[in-house]
Amino acid sequence: MTEKKINVIILAAGKGLRMCSKYPKVLHLLGNKPILQHVVDLTDSICTKKIYLIYSSKYRLFKSIVTNPNLIWIKQKKILGTGNAIYQIKKILKKNENYLILYGDMPLISKESIKKLISSKEKSSISLLTETITDPKNYGRIIRKKGKIKKIVEHSETSKKQLKINEVNSGIFITSGKCLERWIKKTNNNNKKKEYYITDIINFAYQEKCTISSINPTKKNEIIGINDRFQLSVAEKLYQEKRIKNLILSGVKIHNPSNFNFKGTLKHGENVEIDYGVTLEGLVILGNFVKIEPGCVIKNSIIGNKCHIKAYTIIESATISENCIIGPFSHLRDNTKLEKKVQIGNFVEIKKTTVKNESKIKHLSYLGNAQIGKKVNVGAGTIFCNYDGKIKSNTIIENNVFIGSNCQIIAPIKIANNTIIAAGTTVTKNVNQPSMVYNKKVEIQKKI
Repeated sequence: MTEKKINVIILAAGKGLRMCSKYPKVLHLLGNKPILQHVVDLTDSICTKKIYLIYSSKYRLFKSIVTNPNLIWIKQKKILGTGNAIYQIKKILKKNENYLILYGDMPLISKESIKKLISSKEKSSISLLTETITDPKNYGRIIRKKGKIKKIVEHSETSKKQLKINEVNSGIFITSGKCLERWIKKTNNNNKKKEYYITDIINFAYQEKCTISSINPTKKNEIIGINDRFQLSVAEKLYQEKRIKNLILSGVKIHNPSNFNFKGTLKHGENVEIDYGVTLEGLVILGNFVKIEPGCVIKNSIIGNKCHIKAYTIIESATISENCIIGPFSHLRDNTKLEKKVQIGNFVEIKKTTVKNESKIKHLSYLGNAQIGKKVNVGAGTIFCNYDGKIKSNTIIENNVFIGSNCQIIAPIKIANNTIIAAGTTVTKNVNQPSMVYNKKVEIQKKI
């Protein structure tokens, strides 16, 4: 069964009013990725044929945020319940094909549980994902008769006796197109909310004496849904804990897992050490023996072997080679590239700049739109003035240049190899050969 392609229907039409937001709830971020995208990505781990995404509004917003080339977009014109959502595609259901129903607000469900559910369908007409929990809260209850599933009662419809039942419905199930089409036509809205419940099809299956099977998720908390911001924060914590645990088991030393924010994808080598309060976002690649001190933020960057990132450094869209020392309190911005054994120190900001081997910018400097050669020293308080109010110009500093403290380098400009620029100098013209560059002294005569 697991080798056969199945169709997936993702229900994502809920407005999510309890999120108190202008955005649909499934577009809010979990682990720096839209809630719905987690569910869509799950379909890539199973053998899918077609993926139907049922939404209600803001198609352009959905399309710009949620990505998958195989999505078939189906609009639910009126929000009349989950049964009505499935009714939107009843005409395109293939009788001899299976359909897996997922929910756009359940991002923690695992591929292992889904594959287990798909396998269980082999010997039944419909297979459900259910779980027994200590605090069922607002979940629909599984009603059994002599051990067999008879029906599902939505929480709003439950009696006091039924509220004591701890086996709950996740909403996720798999059945054939033939059965789904037949059962969905029988649903009605004779209930307190006047909605069409997809859960009603379970009782129809029971009445037809169809085989109804159920399996439990492989891990706890997989069926948590997100309806408000508090539930989102709970899901974020669970999501972080799971991923951080996997990182630790894969060899990453994390000093304080409860104070580590992991919001992307991490590829790492051996003997990586991450201190407390660190945030990783987007795609981050860390080489061997990388040490990251407290409070650092690293986004979409590559950091090579034996680099030391000191406390409270921010690195965004940068590439750092081997044996570099960065920080503390440094800020490397987009398109910064550091070659081997570069040192970037306290309160240094760099943008769109390449710094070659063994160069040093240690204190209180700004470098933008520049090419820095090998073994260059940039003194404290030096500013590369790359913007004239209209355009940003480039600076080229060749090898073995020494720039003293408190200098201003006015772009566009090029400084030749082995040049020395004295402290406090403003350089406005190209230096085409090795030179000593300094400002002329201005004598001030005191009045007598």
